Amino acid sequence: MIVETLKVYVTVVEQRNFSRAAEILHLSQPGVSLHIRNLEKEFNAKLLHRSPKWVKLTEAGELLYVRAKEMLNVYESVKLDIARLHDDVSGTLQIGASFTIGEYVLPRLFASFAKQYPEVEMGVFIGNSAQVVEAIRDNNMDMGLIEEDIEAHDLAVTPFMKDELIIVAAEGHPLTLSDVVDVERLQDQVWVLRESGSGTRAASDRFLAQTGLRIERSYVFNSSQGVKEAVFSGLGMAMLSRWVVKRELTAGLLKEISIPGIRLERNFSFVRRTGQVPSRANEVFSERLLTLDNHFI
Repeated sequence: MIVETLKVYVTVVEQRNFSRAAEILHLSQPGVSLHIRNLEKEFNAKLLHRSPKWVKLTEAGELLYVRAKEMLNVYESVKLDIARLHDDVSGTLQIGASFTIGEYVLPRLFASFAKQYPEVEMGVFIGNSAQVVEAIRDNNMDMGLIEEDIEAHDLAVTPFMKDELIIVAAEGHPLTLSDVVDVERLQDQVWVLRESGSGTRAASDRFLAQTGLRIERSYVFNSSQGVKEAVFSGLGMAMLSRWVVKRELTAGLLKEISIPGIRLERNFSFVRRTGQVPSRANEVFSERLLTLDNHFI
């Protein structure tokens, strides 16, 4: 079907590499090459200059890429309209999620969605917010769930719920002995931080900059679970989503450091490529996300 061939062509162009396109499409590299040769034969024009490491569009190739994107959008729009007509929720849904959302929010939502719509084949990639956004831009994921606000012309970003960030430390840390702690008492403390590119790290950096806090020393971990375990072991204190430490707070394993007059919030948002026509499964999952504040917490 010509639609499949156009999908292969668009993926090759956007990945600028045949092998990466083959991996994304679950095809062999010779299979991808055959699709491109068939297109060049169909249009009697060379579409791509290619080497083992790169792909460059010809003038004809650039024209076809623009038109192929338009045709694929029309095709997906028709599929979506017909699916709505029959209330058919099926197909595939590949979700990229930041660590906080992917490890502490998404599993419960994922399970309930899969139970209601068993015909949808779902997969999840978990990374930091920057990695999720990159996967969306590379067309490797249908939707991304991230924990920071971003503005970009090529992305449609929709907030779906509020997240509260809190400062925590292990039981016995000097700052946990008071019910509330003045922000000045946070000076010259040891902090456990997420890595650069993480939404949680971005929020921590903003807080430290806005309050003018000095750090005695910091340690960096590339997951919220790692930060949490380090804090529990007494390495230092950290800023984390309440979702991440909910059980530990209830069990008394970690203590919240409350600062008067300061409430730290951010948006959880879902991200799609601008102009992307969502599948029916993507559309229904997005609708589910927008209702979370009402019944999920």
